[in-house]
Amino acid sequence: MIEILNPARSRMENGQYSLGVNIRLARTVEIAPLMKTAGYDWLFIDLEHGPMSLDTAAQMCVTGLASGIAPIVRVPKGEYAMATRLLDNGALGIVIPHVESTREAAEIVDRLKFPPVGHRSVAGTMPHLGFRNVPIGEASKALNSATLLVAMIETPLGMTNAREIAEMPGIDVVMVGANDLCTEMGIPGDFGNPRFAEALKQACADVHSAGKWAGIGGLYNEALLQTYLAFGIEWILAGSDVAFTLSAATGRARFLRDAEEALSAKRVIAD
Repeated sequence: MIEILNPARSRMENGQYSLGVNIRLARTVEIAPLMKTAGYDWLFIDLEHGPMSLDTAAQMCVTGLASGIAPIVRVPKGEYAMATRLLDNGALGIVIPHVESTREAAEIVDRLKFPPVGHRSVAGTMPHLGFRNVPIGEASKALNSATLLVAMIETPLGMTNAREIAEMPGIDVVMVGANDLCTEMGIPGDFGNPRFAEALKQACADVHSAGKWAGIGGLYNEALLQTYLAFGIEWILAGSDVAFTLSAATGRARFLRDAEEALSAKRVIAD
C-alpha cells in the first residue's frame, strides 16, 4: 500500500495546530526548507494575489516535498486547470477562494480529486511518488488521501453556508478569509468587532459539526488570535514572508538607529 505523507494534514489528524506561511515575496526554492526550520507545516503559495509564475510555484512545491513542509497553493477562483497542473507537479493541497455554496464545493471535489471521488485527469509519474512508475489505481488512491482541499469562505453568504460546504465529501478544511469577510460585512479591518467574532465562532462550530477542520487567514493580531483559537481553529495561516521580512528588518534597523542616537548623545555630553 502506497502512503504519501502530508505534514499539514498529519498535524490536524493528531489534534495539533497546522501552521502555514503565505509566500508572495520569495522567488527561490530555499524558502521551503527555511520555513520548515522556522517551524511551519505548510507553504501557502499564493497565486491569487501574487505575481508568481506557475513554473516557480511548481519548483517550490517539489522542494517543499523534499523538505518535509506541505506545499499548498491558492489559485484564483475557477482556475481549475491551474490547480490540477500544480497538483500534478508537487502540490499537496489547493485552496479555492470565495466559496459560497455547496454547488461550488461539489465542483472543487469533482475537478480536483481522481475517480471514483471526482473526475481529475490522471497524470503520469509525479514528484509526490519520487517519479516512480506506480500503478495508476494505487497512485490515485494515495494522492486522493494525501491531498487537502480547502474551501475559503469570505462573504456572509459563505459563512451562512459553512456547514453545508463542510459536509461535502472531499472537502477537508473550511477556511475563513478574515480580510475579505470584514470588508464584505462593512467593517474592513475591524477584526475585534463582535459581529465578526460571532460569525467566526458560528462558522467554526458549523464546520466541526460536519466533522471537518476549521481554518483562518488574514488575522495576525496576537491577542485577538489567542481569543479566536478557542473556537477550535486548527488550520492557521500565521503570516506572510513579506510581513515577516519587513518586521525583522524594521526591528533591526530601529535597534541600530537607537544605538546610533544613544552614542551621539553620549558624545555630546562628553564634549
